[in-house]
Amino acid sequence: MTQEDRRRHLIDALRAEHADKEQVVVPESADAQRALLRALMNVRPPLPVTDEVLDVQDAYLAERLRERGGAVDAAGLAAVDAADPVLGRIALWRGNITLLAADAIVNAANSQLLGCFVPGHHCIDNAIHTYAGMQLRRECARIMRAQGHEEPTGQVKVTPGYNLPCRLVFHTVGPIVRHGDPHLRDRRLLARCYRSCLEEATRRGLETLAFCCISTGIFGFPQDAAARIAVDVVRDHLTERDRNLKVIFDVFTDADQRIYQNLLAGAR
Repeated sequence: MTQEDRRRHLIDALRAEHADKEQVVVPESADAQRALLRALMNVRPPLPVTDEVLDVQDAYLAERLRERGGAVDAAGLAAVDAADPVLGRIALWRGNITLLAADAIVNAANSQLLGCFVPGHHCIDNAIHTYAGMQLRRECARIMRAQGHEEPTGQVKVTPGYNLPCRLVFHTVGPIVRHGDPHLRDRRLLARCYRSCLEEATRRGLETLAFCCISTGIFGFPQDAAARIAVDVVRDHLTERDRNLKVIFDVFTDADQRIYQNLLAGAR
């Protein structure tokens, strides 16, 4: 089966689940079909799915990983300062976190913990669920059913990475800042997000952990304040709690890259 065959097979399978399936028009171009398939996966509830569909999906996502440039080895990323005992275990990398082959990557989740249901939305939660595959939402739904309530801010839930090149995904819900100026409580909750993930990584004996910029973007936490909290908490943990873990700060924008570069340069 070619990649085009897999894509059409998955579109047809997901389209068939819709009551108004005749209104879901399949476009001609490959790019438009990829966008449609992503949208159909994004809006799909955590319903049962056949092994046959999952097999096709897994093969499709494996090829998509290759098409998107392949996995990036988190352990091999250059440290901020190889001569420093702490900064030698911190890396700054600008790129798509769904490409990182780390022991774990961190997902900035919402309190439902089911991923982003907005078709094609450009948030980290949407991207992680898209490239992990339909198994991830089903596993998150299982966790939430067992928990029986929304996920509190500042904690962490762990799932497999499924079709991502990472082994695990750490899901944490950051604070929402509505008016641009985070209160002390917001700052403490964001620090708790980072601390919870770091403690979980240490408890599991992980060697690499990649953080996204938790609570920035649509959650409204100012980028510079969030980055300062992230760097401070990570440095403290690597100094006091874990001498083996390597942490990667993954950024996606020019602004975030400059902020982290300046903060880490000042930490030397």
